[in-house]
Amino acid sequence: MAEPAGAGQAAAGANPAGAGGPGEAPAEPQPDAEAAPLPVLNPVNGEYEKIHRVGEGTYGVVYKARHIPTGRIVALKKVRFERSREGVPVTSVRELRVLQECRHPNIVHLERVVTGSKADSVFLVFEYAEHDLGRLLDAMPTPFTESEVKCLVRQLLSAVAFLHQNAVLHRDIKLSNLLYTAQGDLKLCDFGLARHARPPGAPLTPRVVTLWYRAPELLLGADEYSEAVDCWAVGCVLGELLKHEPLFPAQGERECLDMQCRLLGTPSPRIWPGMVDLPGALDARLHQQPYNNLRRAFPGIGEAGLSLLNGLLTYDPARRLTARGALAHPYFREKPFPKQARDMPTFPSSHEPGFKGVLTRQRGGGRQPYESPPEPQPPRAAQHASEQQQQQQGWQRRADPALRARGADSNGGRWGEVFGGDRGSGGARDAKRTRLGG
Repeated sequence: MAEPAGAGQAAAGANPAGAGGPGEAPAEPQPDAEAAPLPVLNPVNGEYEKIHRVGEGTYGVVYKARHIPTGRIVALKKVRFERSREGVPVTSVRELRVLQECRHPNIVHLERVVTGSKADSVFLVFEYAEHDLGRLLDAMPTPFTESEVKCLVRQLLSAVAFLHQNAVLHRDIKLSNLLYTAQGDLKLCDFGLARHARPPGAPLTPRVVTLWYRAPELLLGADEYSEAVDCWAVGCVLGELLKHEPLFPAQGERECLDMQCRLLGTPSPRIWPGMVDLPGALDARLHQQPYNNLRRAFPGIGEAGLSLLNGLLTYDPARRLTARGALAHPYFREKPFPKQARDMPTFPSSHEPGFKGVLTRQRGGGRQPYESPPEPQPPRAAQHASEQQQQQQGWQRRADPALRARGADSNGGRWGEVFGGDRGSGGARDAKRTRLGG
């Protein structure tokens, strides 16, 4: 689903600029002009039955629900009006515009917009996904393998390339805005910050994209930027999936820049000519790191994987690898080859009221449980280093309570986030089924 402005399908209050916190939320968007009307609204007329609440956030409550005539399970996002004096929140209008224009297998599908029994009761009906990647990865006993990571990232790049082909910037790509279905499909969600690309010279707000995934040009105050901000965020997602922890888990913008410098080396006008023209460049006191440390941070991946990471995490947005270019990268054509979505592992839904935070891997649509992992073997030269860590000690992100606390997206970043909800609003309090009304 989608995070409200400043959430990745998670919703949390935005921190002051530069003040931060791991989940420092993007700035709340302002209307571009007069509020646009919603598309045709269809009265519910008892068609949907709430099952339980999935999440709640700044811009709405999300429910798992059943379409009574067909029995299909859907997600209902109730639009919250009290935050918008002019009617429908601008984030909902943006989300509707983009989702109606952009239909793609890896973009969450908006099925309908319906009204309840009250005048201000408006629901967005989305296809249902059992997980978002942020919550899923925290609950998995072992992280995804490299071939599974390739499958996920290739699906993400396909969605992002499609958006960019249609001149749409997502502007809030992160793990908690990536849904994962029982069929192994990835769905990009939360389009509350999305907008159409503007011609050169047209200003945009720099405080978009959740802090950990924010491109350096945004951290330095750029108000003119391109689709490259999405590609940087994809690079952060790729690195996080491979490294099993966030690349830049900063508490504020200055710390985030320092973390980028420590990993990628300190940028200079020689490698990024446009840097000197950015508003924050003169005041930035960057950590001085002469070398790129990606090889040290990712000792187990091959040269093609490093090349893809370097391409997506290039400082100069004009030279940064595009989504289309990343899709064609040799990394996806070398061993281990990307898995097919149908062969990806599946898990019991992490959005159920009784979910206890631990999932059991299954494969092939949940037909067979995985065998117990073998005893750890001495590392081989060509083996991905993380595979040993998976078997011996699990995922650092799950094992380290401090990291988990810092890693929670500011916006709630889970399924509720998917439609703008905060994590932690469990469905247990709302498990009793009720007909959809106000």
